[in-house]
Amino acid sequence: MRGIRSFVVLLVVALGLGAYLYFVESKREPGDGKKNEKVFAGVESDKIERVTVKSEKGETATVEKKSGTWHLTQPVAADADPGELSGITTNLSTLEVQRVVDEQATDFKQYGLDPPRVEVAFKAGDRERRLLMGQKTPSGTDLYAKLPDKPRVFLISSYLDTTFNRTPFDLRDKSVLKVERDKIDAVEITTPERSIRIAKAGGDWRLKAPVDARADSNAVEGVVGRINTAQMKAIASADAGDLTSYGLDKPAIAIHIGSGSSQAGLLIGKTAADGTYYAKDLSRPMVFTLESSLVDELKKPADEYRVKDIFDARAFNTTRVEADRAGQTVAFEKAGDKWKQVAPAAKDADAARVDGLLTALTGTRATGFVEKTTALDKPELAVTLKYDEGKKSERVAFGRQGTDAFARRDGDAGAAKIDVATLDSVLKSLDALK
Repeated sequence: MRGIRSFVVLLVVALGLGAYLYFVESKREPGDGKKNEKVFAGVESDKIERVTVKSEKGETATVEKKSGTWHLTQPVAADADPGELSGITTNLSTLEVQRVVDEQATDFKQYGLDPPRVEVAFKAGDRERRLLMGQKTPSGTDLYAKLPDKPRVFLISSYLDTTFNRTPFDLRDKSVLKVERDKIDAVEITTPERSIRIAKAGGDWRLKAPVDARADSNAVEGVVGRINTAQMKAIASADAGDLTSYGLDKPAIAIHIGSGSSQAGLLIGKTAADGTYYAKDLSRPMVFTLESSLVDELKKPADEYRVKDIFDARAFNTTRVEADRAGQTVAFEKAGDKWKQVAPAAKDADAARVDGLLTALTGTRATGFVEKTTALDKPELAVTLKYDEGKKSERVAFGRQGTDAFARRDGDAGAAKIDVATLDSVLKSLDALK
């Protein structure tokens, strides 16, 4: 009985507490919870027009917004990084006091505020404001901070240190080249050993040097994207007169980007002490460094930019296949979902076997490329495919030389090396249609 009585008492208490919470909470106004105090009440991020930051390193940078664009004005004149400034202005406008440490503090040194470790000043409208930042709290979750005209010390979130503690280099635009990616229509990458030239015509990329051949759009767009988004790692010299010490008098790599009538150029020199590479934008006097991974990508051989698929057609969009072998021609055409042999004699064809031949042909890929080979002087096989409702056509010749097999597309210089087993599979699929 005692156990039952205790249970009943606890149940009554729980129900009473639940009822109290229900009635109290249901009558509470939405948003009635206490909000943190804004450090800079009434400040809107888009109204901030000037920011000055003194970093932990003692470097001071001033950035001003002109016609909607941020520019670094001190210690040098340069374009500013819009992402960095967006982070600073947004966080200034939303900055909250996490907790007040001391309303009437007198010893600011204990908080790292005498002198302050980081200072951020900004102008919004006709009013200037300033934030002083000290060291992190022992837990590392917050930073001590204060306003210059008040004794109160308060806490702000520690993650803001990476937002506000910025050097002039951090705040500047670190783009290596200024080009509009969607307007780039030519790329040239030159080293002392070779020159690769790629151009866009009709929306498609094509390799122009060292050979004239189809270019792999994904590979080209990849390197264009890397160049377009490349960032400086550091500035070696703001105005380098002599380029010899950076290896830029005889660059290891020279890049030229075409964008309509505009041209941009980048020189890459020798390796810096930290493993980066010295580089120079041809339109600016400074020398800066680049990460080594970008340089490694720019050293890729021309073959890396070539299309590896021997045929552009796919099995599903091919409407005619014609094969010339040993002086004999056999051709198949698709009508609806049925295949018919149209040469040398008209008859129904096994659709599965034609699809098997097309799968073998369109799956053929280059394992490498050669400038010349005698294997194709008298091809073992030549195949012509029509695709995209007959609007496009391509012809490829196949041949062997010793233990190697090769393929050459009409219109492409040189030849592609292919697996011998691939050529054997194509011939076997063709024989199955006899």
